[in-house]
Amino acid sequence: MTSSTTDPLSPTTDGLVAAAQAAEREGRRPDARALYEAALRSLPEPGQGSLAGTLLRWIARTHLDEGALELAAELAETARTVSRLAGDAVAVAYATNLLGSVAQARGDLERADGHFARALRQARSIGDLQLAAMVEQNLGINATIRGDYRTALRRYHRSLATHRTLGRTAYVAHALNNVAMLCIRLRRWRPAERAFAEALELCAELGDVATRARIAGNRIELSIARGRWAEAREDCARAREMARRAGDQGTLAEVWKHLGIIEREAGHAGQALRYLARAEKVARERDDLLLEAQVAREQARVHWGRRDHRDTLQALNRAHRLFSRLQARRELAEVDARLAELESTFLAIVAQWGDSIESADRYTRGHCERVASYACALAAAAGVEPEVLLWFRMGALLHDVGKIVVPPEILNKPGALTPGERALMERHPDAGVELIGDMDFPWDIRPMVRHHHEAWDGSGYPAGLAGEEIPLSARILCVADVYDALATDRPYRPAFPHERTLEIMAADAGRRFDPRLFALFRELDLAGATPALSAA
Repeated sequence: MTSSTTDPLSPTTDGLVAAAQAAEREGRRPDARALYEAALRSLPEPGQGSLAGTLLRWIARTHLDEGALELAAELAETARTVSRLAGDAVAVAYATNLLGSVAQARGDLERADGHFARALRQARSIGDLQLAAMVEQNLGINATIRGDYRTALRRYHRSLATHRTLGRTAYVAHALNNVAMLCIRLRRWRPAERAFAEALELCAELGDVATRARIAGNRIELSIARGRWAEAREDCARAREMARRAGDQGTLAEVWKHLGIIEREAGHAGQALRYLARAEKVARERDDLLLEAQVAREQARVHWGRRDHRDTLQALNRAHRLFSRLQARRELAEVDARLAELESTFLAIVAQWGDSIESADRYTRGHCERVASYACALAAAAGVEPEVLLWFRMGALLHDVGKIVVPPEILNKPGALTPGERALMERHPDAGVELIGDMDFPWDIRPMVRHHHEAWDGSGYPAGLAGEEIPLSARILCVADVYDALATDRPYRPAFPHERTLEIMAADAGRRFDPRLFALFRELDLAGATPALSAA
């Protein structure tokens, strides 16, 4: 077996590698990469497959650090293949670990776990304690992201102890950084402070500018978590300068995110959004889904503070979509809590918007909320998937948003509407779609808004759709909407009792309503769907 760590280097190759490693420590990754590539070209043929695999891995690592994940993955896989062909089990194990790190950077924690587990088995098989400690640390990062802090802490301490024993100072700094970040989540401020301080001191001793910048960027979270805003600003200034010297765009993006949070807390919404926009740009360029989702959530909080509902919804939707991608791959156990927070905020905003819509019509206060409850109950009975019901409720809450274009005197008119007034009233579905047109909801609510006044026999508006041409969501909403209209007071008549309302609606089943849906609706316990019914 040939080891990548013991193969002799030619004087030329040896000098190029040493220069490349020095450039990496100084944060000059493009220079380091060029030097590694020159070293690769300097290898004589044949018989240098082991060294070639190692150099390919180091080149891949520079791309990983710069966020070029596709290229990093391709080169790491090539490095593993070359090392396997050269019979270098050590280099194969290290390349496998690197593939895990690429998957981790993409947010694909399940795939990362697979690579790390193989690398750990390989490291133990060949007795490579350093690699085993590196893998333990990477598995600890995955556990932290998933919220399994006990496992994460155990892995971090195991990694830290091994690196200390081996005297691998650079890896000690990495391990201390991860311990500190975990301590922040556990609200253990003093251990976090000590771990950060030692890690930064070790990086300074090594002249490792790149790692020092990252750790300084992470330390900002400690000041923010403790509410020490002036200290957080100073941390940001230091980390930003270090990141610029190191050319570390990832750390700069984290600094922009933190500055956005700081400015938001200071009440400077405009500046907060500018910083967050910078972070978002870098996150997208680096394909950093987790950072992009976090930034979108912070943007939503800024917009919410300004009571800017439309921008809040759009930002929350971006965050939800990104967090959902992570959740779909089972990568973040804690994302459920984040999604619950986002969803509850979505509902609060939409409900508040619905209330503002209804404020012009004194006869329909609470109409949207009641209709949403009835519609969701019918949707569930009709087999609509549970994960869709949240967005279905939002569509129901916003179904009358287009009534903003209808003058209050028409909305509140006690008598029959004139043809002109009726035409104006019938504009509200299309007006509603225009208002929400650029809101990219996770589930399309536009059919509900536009078609909830269509009729099963084709006599409705605005498109005159009939039967199953009418989207299912709109057919469901139509039943709920008409029920609430009949069961509550209107300008031209008092509310009908529940049983009389159903009798009136039964006469229109097959004409106005989908008969199958109306039959399901009659069987519902509407008192359980909403407390508003008992007051009607």
